[in-house]
Amino acid sequence: MLKDKVAIVTGAGRGVGKEIAKLMAANGAKVVVNDPGVSGEGEGHDDGPAQEVVNEIKAAGGDAVANFGSVASFEDATGMVKQALDTFGGLHIMCNPAGILRDRMFHKMSPDDWQEVVDVHLTGHFNMGRACINHFREQEYGRIINVSSTSGLIGQVGQTNYGACKMGIIALTRIMALESASKNITVNAIAPSANTRMTQSVPTPKDPKAAEMRRIRMERSKPEDIAPLCVWLASEEAGDVTGQTFLQRAGEITLFGVAEPIKTVHHHGGWTPQMIGEVAMPALRTMFKPPKVTPNYFPSLPLD
Repeated sequence: MLKDKVAIVTGAGRGVGKEIAKLMAANGAKVVVNDPGVSGEGEGHDDGPAQEVVNEIKAAGGDAVANFGSVASFEDATGMVKQALDTFGGLHIMCNPAGILRDRMFHKMSPDDWQEVVDVHLTGHFNMGRACINHFREQEYGRIINVSSTSGLIGQVGQTNYGACKMGIIALTRIMALESASKNITVNAIAPSANTRMTQSVPTPKDPKAAEMRRIRMERSKPEDIAPLCVWLASEEAGDVTGQTFLQRAGEITLFGVAEPIKTVHHHGGWTPQMIGEVAMPALRTMFKPPKVTPNYFPSLPLD
């Protein structure tokens, strides 16, 4: 499906990124396997994970090269694109799973906890997209696959930094798609749900039944389940799919829509604070969806 294509996959030394890189290579792509080998909180450095994935791809008959840069650095991002062009003579696919977590309750979150996550996720997506976009525009072909999360789409306690970035990535994806459509460039987002080292820090629900349900579903939601959708979105077959957000979990693919108005109230001449309380809010309140912890937001996924 990806014969003669060249891909960059960030954060590809472990977890979801690793499985995407391997399946893209198995489908014919030459892959730049990027991973600086940091901890789940973004600390340290290790060349091992990226190189091990390259070795696995080559052992299976594919072609890949390791890259150890950080998506938080625009210089490193442009270096990845240059490496793809110099090594494989082209670039057609950019896939952005790289990420870290600094989970804290908001009232305990430090500025560093906030900034480090923003730098890797939101700025990282900017860096990688910006590094490849003009090459894609010049060749009038490109596939960009950004990575969001249910933490951004519906919220998750302890992840205001991560969730804010992941919702921002949805906006970035849609606007990039609008701006790139005339150049045969697709830009889509996935919100993967899989049991990786990053999900281990997500708090377990206090309700025993909800906790057990989460345990079973996460046990059966594996990183390799995410890769097929990414390979298809990276293919020529997906040329008419852009600006979309897909949640992928186990055997389930869910399409998310954009935010839309729920209900509007109007008063000719405008509102006073008192009228808002007496008229507008009673009319709107029936449509409120208050935030809540939703460990079973997608109940359609079977347990057996």
